Amino acid sequence: MPPNNHAVLSASSSHRWMQCTPSARLELEFEGSTSQAAAEGSAAHALAEHKLKRALKLRSQRPTSPYEDDAMDEYTTDYVSFVMEQFYEMKDGAEEDPLVLIEQRLDFSSYVPDGFGTGDAVLLAPGKLHVIDFKYGQGVLVEAEHNSQMMLYALAALKKYSRKYKVKRVSMSIFQPRRENVSTWTITATELRKWAKTVLKPKARAAYNGDGEYLPGDHCQFCKAAARCRARAEEKLKLAQREFSLPPLLTDEEIEEILVKLPDITKWANELMAYATDAALFHGKEWKGFKVVEGRSVRKYSDEDAVAEAANKAGYRDIYTKKLIGITEMQKLMGKAEFEKIIVPLLIKPPGKPTLVPSSDKRPAINTSNATTDFNEFMED
Repeated sequence: MPPNNHAVLSASSSHRWMQCTPSARLELEFEGSTSQAAAEGSAAHALAEHKLKRALKLRSQRPTSPYEDDAMDEYTTDYVSFVMEQFYEMKDGAEEDPLVLIEQRLDFSSYVPDGFGTGDAVLLAPGKLHVIDFKYGQGVLVEAEHNSQMMLYALAALKKYSRKYKVKRVSMSIFQPRRENVSTWTITATELRKWAKTVLKPKARAAYNGDGEYLPGDHCQFCKAAARCRARAEEKLKLAQREFSLPPLLTDEEIEEILVKLPDITKWANELMAYATDAALFHGKEWKGFKVVEGRSVRKYSDEDAVAEAANKAGYRDIYTKKLIGITEMQKLMGKAEFEKIIVPLLIKPPGKPTLVPSSDKRPAINTSNATTDFNEFMED
């Protein structure tokens, strides 16, 4: 059995183990790791929890963290505003205030063996349930629609509170401020329970037992076993091993097929190299045909004050450069209101470098000839 604070089948990784059912057991062979992004996210959640409690007139002591800055303060305030908007919307016309659960442990073990998680904000009113998740990360855009993590949280809340509140409608929201993303999806409680019975339970049972086939895909991201996964390696190497005998030049169709796969192949190759390097540097692993060498080094001053003094004594005066601080740092220095009044009128947004992306990308397509000309002209100015 896993430790009490770690579920084999976590809600946050459900998008992965529902696609690749054996992956959950495979990940147990790898040690967990922490990152600055994770620590920053934890700090943001703690601050958001405090602010939400204060908004609901509950006692709370403001947490302190080295990761807290003006941006985090603003984003957590925006999150609390969103939650309170949902609170007053659910309250409208009701005799009692909605029930608000903050950082609530949610047990969905009746659907997923040993399954539990923590809901950032769960709101309940007669006939209604709204689960809200605060995502502080900015690397991956997260949508609420058919989001298995949110559906698991909603199922747990339904099981515990549905009888009292007679929930018929279930809403799930992702609040991801650093991506300017607020996504909400609503389904009926009946539809959610049907999904749990026909889709979730069979997948969870197979995943918990380590059964099923390994299935590489987009869900491999953040999997602890991703770098060493044989199924993923074989899938990525298929393209490299492919032989194009006739004709000698790739067709447009073949290039299109390769373009779709290139980003993931590159990402996988970088992950594998990072794993091998870490094993060699910190675990004494010797890879046949490879060695660890000292990388390229760039000269630097050992003591800038001593260098300046020596240059001045030799008669050199023009030894310093002066440069404006960056836009983000300028906004932090002035504060948002002053920055918008003083600096924003002087900002420009140059054209971005034209980039080829999959059709699924949400950015609109551009006129390629005009965009390339505009970008090149700006770079020449």
